[in-house]
Amino acid sequence: MRVVIVGAGKVGYTLAEHLTEEDHDVIVIEEDETRRNTVQDSLDVMTIQGNGASPKVLMNPDVRSANLMIAVTDSDEVNMVACMAAKQVGIAQTIARIRNIEYIGRDETELHHLLGIDLTINPEHATAVEISRILMIPAALEVEDFAGGRVRLVEVRIGPDSPLINIPLAELNLPDNVLIVGIVRKEKMIIPHGSDKLIAYDNVFFVGEPAALQEIQVDFTEAFSRVQKVLIIGAGRIGRYLAQRLEQSGMSVKVIDKDPERCQYLATLLKKGSVFCGDGTDMDLLTEEGAGGADAVVCLTDDDKLNLLLALLAKELGAKRTIVRVGRTEYIPLLEKVGVDVVVSPRLITAGVILSQVRRGKFVAISLLEGAKAQAMEILVSEETRIRNKKLEDIKFPRNCLVGAVVRNGKVFVPDGQTILQDGDRAVVFALSDSISKMEKIF
Repeated sequence: MRVVIVGAGKVGYTLAEHLTEEDHDVIVIEEDETRRNTVQDSLDVMTIQGNGASPKVLMNPDVRSANLMIAVTDSDEVNMVACMAAKQVGIAQTIARIRNIEYIGRDETELHHLLGIDLTINPEHATAVEISRILMIPAALEVEDFAGGRVRLVEVRIGPDSPLINIPLAELNLPDNVLIVGIVRKEKMIIPHGSDKLIAYDNVFFVGEPAALQEIQVDFTEAFSRVQKVLIIGAGRIGRYLAQRLEQSGMSVKVIDKDPERCQYLATLLKKGSVFCGDGTDMDLLTEEGAGGADAVVCLTDDDKLNLLLALLAKELGAKRTIVRVGRTEYIPLLEKVGVDVVVSPRLITAGVILSQVRRGKFVAISLLEGAKAQAMEILVSEETRIRNKKLEDIKFPRNCLVGAVVRNGKVFVPDGQTILQDGDRAVVFALSDSISKMEKIF
């Protein structure tokens, strides 16, 4: 597939990197010469300097022949116009990143389709949804749902007293519809096999039916109590979306931000939550507003280093759990190593949603995990699926690939070697990034 990416910022670069790894033909359009050169020097892509909404650029034969345009510049309006113009020159599919809340809604979505924009994504809203789902499951470090919520992927940390450690995975007494599909140990992602064992402080990915995962939560580590009090530092877009979602779920919410206008605006949106104008690094303010007694402190400023500092201050005061937003994905292992409980990346969340659309027809949904070291994918089995009606044990899967769960007629089960995928099945596959292209060919 030929894909045109308009904008070579963080999201644009991440998308170009993943798409080239999967052998797509990628063209990146970027006005800024420095950004364009960075992409040109680092990735095997074609680059064009210019405005992605410009007729001159869009009439380029290489651009016009593309199957898909993804517009992810810093301007909502440029992204929308680029997609609209792309449809006019014959590009079949378009995706736009849109941040302004005024452009998002049911009526606006219908208008976008009429204008020629097939999919819009709001990174801040998607990030707020991800954080709220993590807070709803106390032990989880990451939560992803598949097959309409019938299958859940949960990342947890195994504690030193867990009954799951030092036992071969094949001998673990797990519910029938739960499987361990990934282990992160010393920053390395492992696709486990029956002889592997869990050790203390592993980060482990379980996949299965949500109710069954709830049953074994007592074996997760650091099992936190139900989250009731949340302190959010940062009243930007993510903070606003998150505060409203948590308040609607019945949680007690406090927000701190040093921008008076942001604070006043958020105060008008919340019904019960409190908003305080002040510096989140002020220990007296954090103490006064109960950071030490919070079930979770969520750090959402635009500064990665400041978010780390805020999380460490909150931990020092006694906060049970910290969640940090990070812009630079290379910081994720460092943040986890120094004690931050959960790190979320709007860039990776956005890229996962867009990659799902790029692979539409092959994959229903995709999630990038652990800084994109691994991916979880939902695949709808159809007549075009090459391995349908074959036993899984007869298929030469890459070592770093695992079919974790299958949904058939609304019921979830963990497959084994004798399982035969049938038309209409939804398979959830877990794989390391270096196995994605091989796995795609197999399916």
